Amino acid sequence: MILHKWEDIPSALKNERTRYYYEILNKKKFDLFLKRVFDFIVAVFLLVLLAPVFVIVAILVKLTSVGPVLYKQERVTTYGRVFRIYKFRTMVENADKMGSLVTLDNDTRVTKLGQFLRRFRLDEIPQLFNIILGQMSFVGTRPEVKKYVEAYSDEMLATLLMPAGVTSLASISFRDEDKHLDSRESVEATYINKILPEKMRHNLEYIEKFNIFYDVALMIKTVLAVVN
Repeated sequence: MILHKWEDIPSALKNERTRYYYEILNKKKFDLFLKRVFDFIVAVFLLVLLAPVFVIVAILVKLTSVGPVLYKQERVTTYGRVFRIYKFRTMVENADKMGSLVTLDNDTRVTKLGQFLRRFRLDEIPQLFNIILGQMSFVGTRPEVKKYVEAYSDEMLATLLMPAGVTSLASISFRDEDKHLDSRESVEATYINKILPEKMRHNLEYIEKFNIFYDVALMIKTVLAVVN
């Protein structure tokens, strides 16, 4: 990716805290360039390699539950741009209208096949298209819906200086995020007030530590977390 000049950053993101992280990234322009090259090449390679898996999963999703194969939802990425994220559908049709935007522990909206796909993160294979299009990166803050982005503090907005990611240090740490949510409580309030700030602490730490080798290390760590 190419880091915009500070004066070209959307005004909604400009504050003293985001300026601090911007200056950190401004010193890592070459790593940001390598990140985009790495993302594109690896995403194309994986898309070809996983094509048979893509077809098999698509057929299974279609045969085991009613609804479209792909789940599409508007999320927020670099500089606050809105895009459509792609995933294999793991929940019943119209699940967004049947409950919260986050998934609960033992959420009845998740299909049996969906549980398996989520366990091994196979539902995220279609995000390779998002990466190729430059909307996402392999590593970065998981993209949130606009509702949650509107709850970001000034410091949290700094995460929008980089592309949203398929995985991150926060994703690994909160792999079982749904277990922290209880349907008896206010799910939205718990997520915004408790879980989101903690995830963002990891995401901001990522910006400070970012380099292409750190990205590769987090990708390997993600694979190990999935298979264990």
